[in-house]
Amino acid sequence: MSSKSTANPAPKPKRPQKSKLPATDVQEFRRLLKEFLSVTDDQGRKWADAKWGVYAFYDYDGEPIYVGQTNEQLRVRLGRHLTNQRTDAAAMRILDLFEVAAVEIWPLWEYESINLRDKKAQAFLDAKRHLDQAEYTAYLNAIENSRFKAILNEKIPPKGDRIDLPASLRRDLITPEIRADRSHPDIRIARRAETISRLAAVARERGEVSEGLRRVLVIQAVRLAYIAAVRLAYAEGRGEPSPEAINVEALTGPLLYEYSDPGGEEVDANDASVDGEAEEPDPDAAD
Repeated sequence: MSSKSTANPAPKPKRPQKSKLPATDVQEFRRLLKEFLSVTDDQGRKWADAKWGVYAFYDYDGEPIYVGQTNEQLRVRLGRHLTNQRTDAAAMRILDLFEVAAVEIWPLWEYESINLRDKKAQAFLDAKRHLDQAEYTAYLNAIENSRFKAILNEKIPPKGDRIDLPASLRRDLITPEIRADRSHPDIRIARRAETISRLAAVARERGEVSEGLRRVLVIQAVRLAYIAAVRLAYAEGRGEPSPEAINVEALTGPLLYEYSDPGGEEVDANDASVDGEAEEPDPDAAD
């Protein structure tokens, strides 16, 4: 006589939350980004809720590495950049997310009511001109504060008058534990070499890429050469070499304006730094 088993079948595995799938260091990065996007100012506004504004990224040395602008909302733009959603900088391998250790934003609250659909309206044109000036000012500040007098922007912002920037918010996006791990020189050298390889592969595979992308390839190579030289000096018990040992501008040409557009008058229709992309941001980053 047969008997039926009364044992319960093994429970069906539960599908994990998407936010739990990334590695621990990526989860921590996104947690700190989410906290950053929730910080409020003295008027109770979330800094990152501003539609118009400028932003900058910094590496593990506090070195400015990238400056951008947006009028689609700061949190949306940052979410696309920093959660590996599609942006030109990420897709073209120009910006390595593992190199970003801190972020700073400058919101332009006075333009919240601007109608983005009426790009011929004087109010929009005035706001856009101010936004361009703010971005160029942040770019100039980044260049001046960079040891190499160069950052990783593929497109140099249009030239404009230098202005007083509004109050900014700056925060780290990595924990002390992650900083201790990722900031080891050998790890950074290997990562930077990998970034250069990927960027060079983009240039090789696509063939027709911007002069700016090729300029960034040179700047990344300079950054790799310097950090490798510092590591060598440390291993040999010598003092660190001076960043001035490398004349970046002699290698890249002008860095305060596009060589092909010294007047800063050209408008790139494919420039995604301002309301350029339709993809939805990562909700985990934008909440």
